[in-house]
Order: sequence, then structure tokens, then C-alpha cells
Amino acid sequence: MKVWVWGVGLVLLLALHAPPAAAAPLQAQWSFRLLPGNAQGKAHPEAAQWRPASVPGAVHTDLLAARRIPDPYAGAPEAGLQWIGLADWEYQARFDVDAATRARAHAELVFEGLDTFAEVSLNDQPLLRADNSHRTWRAPVQGRLRASGNVLRVVFRSPISTLLPSVQAMPHKIAGNYPSPYGDEPREAMVGNFVRKPGYHFGWDWGPRYVTAGIWRPVRLESWNAQRITDVAVQTTALDAQRAALLVQVEVEAAAARQARVQVDMLDPDGRVAATVEQPAALRAGVQVLSVPVQLAQPRRWWPVGHGEQARYTVRARVDDGSRDAAERSIRTGLRTVELRREDDAKGGQGFAFVINGVPIFAKGANVIPFDMFPARVDLARIRRELTAARDANMNMLRNWGGGYYEDDAFFDIADELGLLVWQDFMFGGGMQPGYDPAFRANVVAEARDNVRRLRGHPSVVLWCGNNEEETAWKDWGHGRDLKAADPAFAARVWQGYVDLFGNDLRRVVAEDGLGVPYWSSSPSNDLDTVANDSTRGDKHYWQVWGNPALPVQAYLRETPRFMSEYGLQAWPVLRTLEGIIPADELRVDSDTVRAHQKFMAGEGNRRLLQYVEREFGTPRDFPDFVYLSQVMQAEGIALAALHHRASRPYTMGSLYWQLNDVWPGASWSSIDYAGRWKALHFHAKRFFADHAVAALRDEGVTRVSLLNDLQQPLKAQWRLRVMDVEGRQLSQQQHAVTVPALSALEVGRFTDAQLLGKAAPARTVAVVELLEGKRVLSRQVVYFAAAKDMQLPKVQIDSRWTQDGDAIVLELRAAQLARGVWVDFDGMDATLDDNAIDLVPGEPVRIKVKADAELETLRNALRIRSVADAMALQ
Repeated sequence: MKVWVWGVGLVLLLALHAPPAAAAPLQAQWSFRLLPGNAQGKAHPEAAQWRPASVPGAVHTDLLAARRIPDPYAGAPEAGLQWIGLADWEYQARFDVDAATRARAHAELVFEGLDTFAEVSLNDQPLLRADNSHRTWRAPVQGRLRASGNVLRVVFRSPISTLLPSVQAMPHKIAGNYPSPYGDEPREAMVGNFVRKPGYHFGWDWGPRYVTAGIWRPVRLESWNAQRITDVAVQTTALDAQRAALLVQVEVEAAAARQARVQVDMLDPDGRVAATVEQPAALRAGVQVLSVPVQLAQPRRWWPVGHGEQARYTVRARVDDGSRDAAERSIRTGLRTVELRREDDAKGGQGFAFVINGVPIFAKGANVIPFDMFPARVDLARIRRELTAARDANMNMLRNWGGGYYEDDAFFDIADELGLLVWQDFMFGGGMQPGYDPAFRANVVAEARDNVRRLRGHPSVVLWCGNNEEETAWKDWGHGRDLKAADPAFAARVWQGYVDLFGNDLRRVVAEDGLGVPYWSSSPSNDLDTVANDSTRGDKHYWQVWGNPALPVQAYLRETPRFMSEYGLQAWPVLRTLEGIIPADELRVDSDTVRAHQKFMAGEGNRRLLQYVEREFGTPRDFPDFVYLSQVMQAEGIALAALHHRASRPYTMGSLYWQLNDVWPGASWSSIDYAGRWKALHFHAKRFFADHAVAALRDEGVTRVSLLNDLQQPLKAQWRLRVMDVEGRQLSQQQHAVTVPALSALEVGRFTDAQLLGKAAPARTVAVVELLEGKRVLSRQVVYFAAAKDMQLPKVQIDSRWTQDGDAIVLELRAAQLARGVWVDFDGMDATLDDNAIDLVPGEPVRIKVKADAELETLRNALRIRSVADAMALQ
């Protein structure tokens, strides 16, 4: 029985594994203050007063709620808030405990998230000391609970102040990530790599620096008598369409040795009992695992989206010793097999493909960063919004990047439901770690075991990866070279610590507790082989486009990896998302507030973004044009890369762009902005990640046409190639019947510019390539023969017509001439569109379904349409 007890800002969970008992709700009030005697108290004396707090929460959000600080996202307050990360903070709550709970033999307080250096006391007696934000901390409290007036106190020490003396004392430092520009921490002595707290809190190139503290996940009180079930896991030993052989592992903690019976029920996805197994169990005092074999006929397997149903079974375990203290626990899981297939090829390379239930899956998706700087603010609705958007854009995989935190169970429940595969990094985001320190490694192993065991029942989790970019940073960015030059012996120690932690420790945890999910030591890597970021083996991060040396987007077509796990281009959010964040009179590329919301190149990133916009479109006239053209550039560039990856199947078996979402309203590589609004890229992703798509890729005067089929059935279709001028006059056409094999990319032609254009002018001519099923256009691409700034694009009149299709409102767009990058929005209001950021072929309508909390007439009046030609006309 679980009883949730709510107070103002407090959640305590009473997990009573004894028979149901009455439990009065615990009313409690959390409060917080700057710890007396802290050095920051002189400058901020008002922070030393007790004020209401929220748990889960963070000190920044508590200060915001108390109106002691400005909104950390609006304007440019970041520099003035760095004192918070230098301070020590105190949280306190009072609560009562009912007689039934106090009467039980065992009780413990469980803290799911303490950020980070925390000293916890109960009723003025020390309870525990924590030093890892990613771990679950438990402390026995039986015999220490009062009927009323219990006082729980948590003191949080600044991670900067705590670690800085020891880091500064190091003769040679290991490489960190992003140095603080605010003076709260020396650039040459960064502490982030030495503390087990979300790395992005120290700042990243897409988010601010807010070094938080607080109780960021729930606190609960568990109590029990004779025994309790502490975990249920399902090991798959055999699985196909006819049979499942499972081993249900029931972890039991018993107070004393006794005879009992363990029963396991398997309920199918419809809630019917599919199997029941009961067997005797000789319990001993302490923790033990009871293994119960279960057989299922014709099991319903869990599949990634597009390949079958997302079937999930309920596993219900019960341990009964004949007394009144029977223990029960249920989990929900899916049955699937997973393999990371790495087959050698004839050229000396090695594949990298995820194989689910025996089927090789081309991974289509994006990298996920935290949803907010302050994780406790992320609710279920936001997680569902972003993951549903990923599924709606035809993604089947997300990579949970290693510089944040391990997501809540809700994230994985929704991924299971939607059929999204999850590549899960351990929480190491870059630089190098002190793996040479045995205490640090032991702390990480405990963290890893906590989270692998918590998440292992989710069929969506198909990879555990040791870290993000640490191996390539050491081998390729100069981190290892520089430390070797300064202190060869220490450098050797650091690298051996890396191998011990990521090559051995975490691999062992996943092997022991991960239920067969594969492990990969770093991204990018070849799992500790010589080369860290190789196109022929392992996974690849490719930043020569956008990063250094900022190659044109066409360079994507010359980089063919085995699995592309990072690549990206920046764009600004939808303008409406910036309302209230950047004042209207500061909406300029070079304003202080705009620069504060552009974290790349320490605020200078708009220079790089303009470089990419200007290559294709010329110089934007104003900020709205800059935002719009940045999104068109981003969308078209990433589409080029993703379609190239897909067209390179089976050599390439994955394309995960950087990044899906945003942590705050600012410039970034995301396709969904902080408010959940889709940028142009996300609409493009819906098309370029579609199960059936055409890839028409032009590079160096040659257009390669491939047809893509990601499903397990062949596709009988036609493909059509038309050449026309921008006024809609057709110059040539060819159309062919084709069968595209299942799970394949089929190249159907290569065409030189001379073959396509003849004597036509490149500046006034396009090629339209389509995949057709009957008269239905499954996929379309427009091929351009010149940069937009060099084309003679007409200023187009786009006609709109509104119709009603059942409950849906439909907007039909049509233009007599070519319209590139057509963007639809509604002045002063939000609406959900099923398509946008499109190229209109002359005379051919496009129908867009629109959902909004508004009448048709309101939508009609608010409609705004723009195209690249409109922006180009302003040059």
C-alpha cells in the first residue's frame, strides 16, 4: 500500500508493505534560508530569513517564488545571480507520524535527489551525508520518529566553495568544460568534473550558468514489518513470435529467516492473466533474490514505433509467509530483444546497428538535453509534449545526453508507450573525470547501479553509454596531449582512471544489472579502440559543419558514418517564444539581451549563425528576418544530412541530430523551442524521417536520387522527376514504377546538372523529385541549382482557402509560382499545424490541418504567410 502525503511544498510517500493501515495525511511546511554565517550573507542579508520552500524544488525557484530574485530567464540577470551557487543553504520541515507507521519494525527516509553536498539530520541527530545528486539516499529511522513535531533539516554546501580549494591545489588540472565568465569560479580551476551533479548547471553552449542546490526529487518514508519486495525485474532468456521464456527476479528483504511462498502473475497488455506461477521460498534475514521462471505462448512483443505494437505486460509479485505481512509489488514492462550489431565488413570497417527482435532498425531521431535549468519544474505534460512531438516527427530513437540528469520514470514510461528507443548516457558530459580516485569511482558505481536498476524494466532503453565526448576530447581535442606535456605520470594516471571507470566499472554494472542491454564506453567512440571519432567504426559526432572549421552544409554529403549520433545547426526560437524574455526594443542581433541568450562562442554565436544564413540567403534586414532565415537554413541543412545518412543504409544505420529540445528560451540547435513550439526543422524532420521518403541530394553538380523504405514490407510505388522553372513551366518529366525492398535505401538514378538543366538557367530552374503511391505524393523534394541569394525567386502571391473537414479546420495554400520555405503562423495566437515550412510547387495545393482555441474567422484574420522570396525582397 502506498499513501501519498501532501503538505505545502512537501511530498512524503509512506510505502507500507504491511497490511493496509489507516494513515492520516502528513501536513508539513518546508522552509529555507541562506545558512547563517555564510560569506554571502553580508551582501544578501535578506536571504538569511526563513521563507516558504517547495520540495521537490531548487533554491533558485524558491528565491524566485519569494520575489527575492528576478526571473532567471527574462532579460540578462545571469551575472547577478551567481552568488547563489557560492552560498550554503538550509532547508527544514516539520511533520507528524501516525501510530501505525511508528509501530512497524522498520522505517527509513528515502531521498530520491539531493543536490548535492548535503548534511541531513532528523530531530537534531545526524542522519546522512550525501555527495551525489544522481543517487537515491536512504537512512533508517525506526525508533527515531515522534508522533508530532519531527524536524527534518538539510544543509546544502556550495559545490564551488567545497571543492575549489582542493582543485586549486592540484599542480596540474584535468580539463573541464565551460569556464564561468562571471568570476564565481576561476577559469583555470573548474570544479564541475569533480562533483556528481548535473554538468549543465555550470553552463553550456545552449544554456545559462545556474549552480543550483535543493531537494530536487521527492522524499518518502517507507515502513514495514516482516518482509518487503524491494525490486522486480524480468530477464528474457528466449523470445520470438511463438514463445517467451522469462525469469522474474523478485528481490525481497526479510527481517528474519522464515518459510514463504512467492507468486508471480503476468497480465497481458489487455489486462488478462497470461500466466501465474507459485513456488516455495526459504527466506533468510536480509536481502535475497527469488527467481521465478515464467513461460508465455504467442507473446506480444514490444516494438519501436513503425515496426509493430508497443505491447506491455504487468508483472505482479507477491511474497506471503502466512502472516498478515504479505508483500506485493507490480511493474509494467515490454518483451523485446536488443542487440548492438557490429559486423566487420570487407573494407576493414565495422557496422553499428541496433537490432530489435531480430530486425535491424535505422535509428532516426535527436539528442535530448534537460527540459529546464531547474528539473523540478518539469512536469509530466512537458515531457509528454516533447516526446509526442518526437514521435509525430517520425523519430524512433532519442539519445539522453550525458551532461544533464537521469530522467524521471515518467520519461521512460512515455517512451515505452510511444515506441521510442532510448540511448541512455551515464551522466558525464565532457572534459575528463578523476577516475583515478577510488572514492570517486565507488560513488559513480553506486550512482550507476541505482539508475540502471531503476530503469531496466523499460523496453525503450536499448543502450547504456559511459559518457559524452570524454574519449574524443582526450584523444582529439588536445586534453590528453596537453596534460602529457605538463605531467606525463599524472596524465597516465588520469587515462588509466578513465579506462577503469568507463571501460570496466560501468560495463560491469550494466552486465550485472542491465538485463542484457548493451554497453558502449563513450560517444563518439569505438568502445576504447584506438580512434575515438571514426567514420568507419563506432558512432560519430560531426561538427566540421557549424563547428570548426565551419564548412558549408554540403559537406554533410561527404561524411558517411556508421552511426551519426551528433550533428547540428543553430536557429533562434519562434519569435513568440521570446515575448517577455527579450524586450521589443532589444530585438537586434547585437543587443546585450540577445547576446545573453546566445551561449555559443560565449555570446558571439550570432556571428557564426549569420555566416551560415548569409551563405545561402544573404544578410537579413532585421531580427524577425534573421530568426526566420536561421530556421530555414537549419531545416534545409539538417534535412540534407539526415537524408544522406538514410540513403547510405545499410552502411549507415543511425542519424540523431543535435538537438530535440531547449532548456530555456534562447538560440540553440533544437528543433522544438523552450515553449514547445516547432521550429522549421521539426516540420522538415517529419518529412525526412518518414518511413517512406525520397532523398534527392545534389553535390558538386550531380543529383543522386534514392528511395527509402524503413518498414518490414516492400513498397510498390512510382517515382517521378520533373524539371521546371520558377514560374511553373515544365521543361522535362520522367516517371518510373519501382518496388522498394523492405528495410532499404534504393538508389534509382544519378543526374548531372547538364542532364537536368539542358540550356535552362540555374537561377530560374528547379527539379522536383517525388515518391508516389497511386496519385498520392508520399514524399517530395525540390532540388535547387543555386543559392537562394543567387536565384531569381519571384515575389509570390500565396492564395489561402479555409475548409472544414469533420472536426478539423483545413488551410489550403496554392501559388502560381514557386514559393520556397513557406511559413504559416498566426499573429498574436498559437495554433497547431500538421505541416509547415514547405516549398510550394506552382499550381499544386498543399492542405494543412489547423488546431486552435479560436473560431475560423479569428484564424483567418490572424493568418500570416511568408516565404524566402519575401525575405529576399528586403535585401
